[in-house]
Amino acid sequence: MARGGLAAALTLSIAAAGAPARAADDPLIDYPTFKGASQALDRNGAADLILSSGDKARQKILRLTPGGYRQSGSAWSLTKLDVTRSFESEFKVYLHHFRPGADGIAFVVQTEGPRALGGWGGGLGYRGIEPSLAVEFDTYQNSYDPSRNHLAVVLGGNPDYQADTAEAPIPLFGKPFNARVVYDAGASLLRVYIKSLSAGSTEQLVLEHEVNLAGHVGDTEAWIGFTASTGTGLSKQDIYSWTVHGSGV
Repeated sequence: MARGGLAAALTLSIAAAGAPARAADDPLIDYPTFKGASQALDRNGAADLILSSGDKARQKILRLTPGGYRQSGSAWSLTKLDVTRSFESEFKVYLHHFRPGADGIAFVVQTEGPRALGGWGGGLGYRGIEPSLAVEFDTYQNSYDPSRNHLAVVLGGNPDYQADTAEAPIPLFGKPFNARVVYDAGASLLRVYIKSLSAGSTEQLVLEHEVNLAGHVGDTEAWIGFTASTGTGLSKQDIYSWTVHGSGV
């Protein structure tokens, strides 16, 4: 389904359920930059809102780890998401600093709470957060990983057991990229897309995973956000923008 069609479908499903309808271009969460986000975004561990450096136009970004050893960070929107309904989350990511970088970031849906923070290293900042669903963008190959440049869906806060994996079609480390996570509640289907920011690049579907999200997290509503970690390999792990179309509670 085209992105405009998905946004319209989300709005129609919300209206049909009796909730106030929003226009397709009126997202639940909307951070073209993270300016003004400090009161609506709970940050834990190493995560913070900072001004980007090295850009022609400096902007407020979400930095999950600042590039030190054995760090973990998390950030959760205080606007909770109705996980019984479809949603779409899009974000711009930049993982950079030393080579090789480690360990990566995850987009996470969880019901533990806005102070949730998991382990460093291969835990990607979400290990131990449960119940949860994590979509990994992993830049380090641990013993249970298929490569040092892959995506994964992980259930239950344990990255040692990946429900689905796929090799990333572009480098996750060293250059910014866009990611999009789409959940179709009617089909109980999660899809993950990725796109390079290079001129002429097209978005690619990388992962599809069947899951009843509300049933898995054990509630009708959940916190959503990001986690990241480093170990002995280091990385500055940044989110430049974040938009979510869905139904809030």
